[in-house]
Amino acid sequence: MTKTPATDNIEQYGYKQELHRSLSFGDLLVYGLVFMVPIAPFGIFGGVFQASGGMVALAYAIGMVAMMFTALSYSQMSQAFPMSGSVYSYAGRGIGSPVGFLSGWMILLDYVLVPGLLYLIASLAMNSLVPSVAVWIWLVAFVVLNTAVNYMGIKMTAKVNKVMLIGELIVLAIFIVIGIVALAQGKGRGFDFTPLYNSDTISLPLVFGAVSIAVLSFLGFDAISTLAEENKDEARALGRAMVAALLLAGTLFIVQTWLAALLVPDPDLLIAEGDVAGTAFYDAAAVAAGGWLSNLTALATAIAWGFANALVAQAATSRLLYAMARDRQLPSFLAKVHRKHGVPINATLLVAVVSLVLGLYMASRDDGIVLLSTLVNFGALTSFLVLHVSVVVHFVVRNGSRDWWRHLIAPVIGFVILTIVVVNAEVAAQKLGFVWLGIGAAILVFLLATGRRPDLAAIDNADHADSSEKA
Repeated sequence: MTKTPATDNIEQYGYKQELHRSLSFGDLLVYGLVFMVPIAPFGIFGGVFQASGGMVALAYAIGMVAMMFTALSYSQMSQAFPMSGSVYSYAGRGIGSPVGFLSGWMILLDYVLVPGLLYLIASLAMNSLVPSVAVWIWLVAFVVLNTAVNYMGIKMTAKVNKVMLIGELIVLAIFIVIGIVALAQGKGRGFDFTPLYNSDTISLPLVFGAVSIAVLSFLGFDAISTLAEENKDEARALGRAMVAALLLAGTLFIVQTWLAALLVPDPDLLIAEGDVAGTAFYDAAAVAAGGWLSNLTALATAIAWGFANALVAQAATSRLLYAMARDRQLPSFLAKVHRKHGVPINATLLVAVVSLVLGLYMASRDDGIVLLSTLVNFGALTSFLVLHVSVVVHFVVRNGSRDWWRHLIAPVIGFVILTIVVVNAEVAAQKLGFVWLGIGAAILVFLLATGRRPDLAAIDNADHADSSEKA
């Protein structure tokens, strides 16, 4: 079957094309990389190091493999349903609208909370560099700046993304080169494989517990799917961009954490007491080259998390809110699109307000970063589980696909890996996550009782016919 350009798709699914189609494969790839942040481990390195017993590179390697299976499932569903909404749209049309709502509700725990988490981490990093400026001032500045850029439209966001990505890669290259030279000169503990495998401490619960934290760095490749209605190429470009972004970022994560683990000043102390100040990576950078590299990596973290990453996180979250509001699953004012800039304006502003309030509140808590991180991960991973089920139901059960690898084996493997990670996640995250799920279930019952279930029958019929040909 000849592939149909994305611009021909959205109307046949029952929607009006409102968002501006201006993003190429390269733009999508850059968007995913910026969302994941090539230097993401800088900010959470200490937590992953402690949770993994020092095998931080192994945690990231397993995380990349786990997310790769999820990326493959996203790739399949983004071709079947090339529209905004991510797993909300895929589960809703692949399984049923109630399941779609709950999936969207769970991934909202990721998308709505992650901008606040990013702003908080960045503001704390900037405060450590410039103590005279309070954390809350940095937080407000980041929120206002990102909201202004996103308001100007997705093309402006894409341009800023490219500049930010180049800057992050330069800083990362400096650290990697200097780190290798430092280890060769005898600094740190020299080259060894303990960050990847340590027979004295390894255990499955330990490793998968660490992976549940490390996957925070990988979250973002999936957000490429929220730009389906702004993609100007074929629908399969979304899946290709997700896989490519995941491979590139995962490789960079493994290399940088391996080097940093070998440069940690006191690994036993870090494992025993944790990274209370959040400076473990910067301390490792100081061992390699002194205070200037420590300050450079801290500054890069602040800009990458607080501006670049939070910028695309706000864009992705607003698209998810827009998609759910368009289907009457959230208040209709969130579906309003700015006529000139082609962005979901009310959803964008709401994300800004929530991020500001959440960031300011969590800044007053000692466990703010850890609590937000675990909740973000729990929301994302549980929605990914439903995504894998959606692939099997839509392609194999409904459409009789015999592409066993892409539509059955890969989704099942991804489901099993993520289940192990979720089971080994922090108990606090599990409890709060299930509370969030319970609230979503109650809202779903209310929506169904008031007749607000989206009518997807006509859309589903067209999708099934199209997907059967592809399968």
